[in-house]
Amino acid sequence: MFEVIKTDGRARRGRFTCAHGAVQTPVFMNVGTQGAIKGAVSAHDLRTLGCQIELSNTYHLHLRPGDDVVRTLGGLHRFMGWDGPILTDSGGFQVFSLAGLRKITEEGVTFASHIDGKRIFMGPEESMRIQSNLGSDVAMAFDECVENPAPYEYVKPSCERTLRWLARCKMEHDRLNALPDTVNRQQMLFGINQGGTYPDLRRWHMQEIASLDCDGYAIGGLAVGEETQVMYDIIDAVEPCMPKDKPRYLMGVGTPSNIIESVARGVDFFDCVMPARNARHGKLFTWRGTVNIKNEKYKTDPCPIDPDCGCPTCRSFSRAYLRHLFTAGEMLAMRLAVMHNLWFYNELMARIRQALDAGAYETFRRTWSERLERRA
Repeated sequence: MFEVIKTDGRARRGRFTCAHGAVQTPVFMNVGTQGAIKGAVSAHDLRTLGCQIELSNTYHLHLRPGDDVVRTLGGLHRFMGWDGPILTDSGGFQVFSLAGLRKITEEGVTFASHIDGKRIFMGPEESMRIQSNLGSDVAMAFDECVENPAPYEYVKPSCERTLRWLARCKMEHDRLNALPDTVNRQQMLFGINQGGTYPDLRRWHMQEIASLDCDGYAIGGLAVGEETQVMYDIIDAVEPCMPKDKPRYLMGVGTPSNIIESVARGVDFFDCVMPARNARHGKLFTWRGTVNIKNEKYKTDPCPIDPDCGCPTCRSFSRAYLRHLFTAGEMLAMRLAVMHNLWFYNELMARIRQALDAGAYETFRRTWSERLERRA
């Protein structure tokens, strides 16, 4: 399932294999929350852009079109036309993001739908059943993501409850995978580490969930309000407690520099809405730093966004044309910009893997980590 091919310090070069193919790690998962990349980018485009694994969201697909609909149509792979690996988030992040619309109990969480206000209950068993209907390759355990900072007296019982929820997730997941009519009987389950910004809680929780022998482990509840260095400190605290032979996933992170620094700390999987979201507002990532393509100075610029980029946008269109599309409000602006940023992130991961293969990751890190944070 997961093989660590080589290490460079704490950084790991690996291969993850699941029902829909092999993934070279470290890897960035391209986020298609509702079964599509926002910005008019299809699953077929993802192959062109170098995507290895796509991520969709359990809560959103449960609401629309309904996980029962997706199951009837053969699962999420067939539904969205993507034949590669898929990871589905559990809906646990909505426990955080919909804080004003939910109530948490030991059994689970009652939400008010952000669409029409309808009351929805989701607990560990419901999350597993929805993800089983979707047929993803990796199902994430149902958890509570708390805001940072949060009081210790709240975080401690919260991560204890998340531990109990994981045990229930694993039991239900095993039951569903044993059924003859399950969409993907090879679906895997990743547990999620919580504990806020408290290293002692993080280490305790990681040791406890590791004993449940999941297929992989995620670090959740970061990049939700804490300073960047605090995030790195928590990764440093948790990583020694994570199984060496299982994939490690840092949820919802982040900038190119965040990824480079977290790979150095032993992380294998990443996801973030940032590349697509920033692209839709004209902020583009390049090997010379970030670019705001809406700036006046690009009005007559005939160059591609990034002369060092091989994406479909940079191969065919100029900065001036892309700026014009944004100024004119054309939908094509978002599509071309999102394609560029996703290509950049996937290319970044390819270069990270090349540096690891060559045993030169620290040199790569020193060269690019700070540079990619600057404005071009």
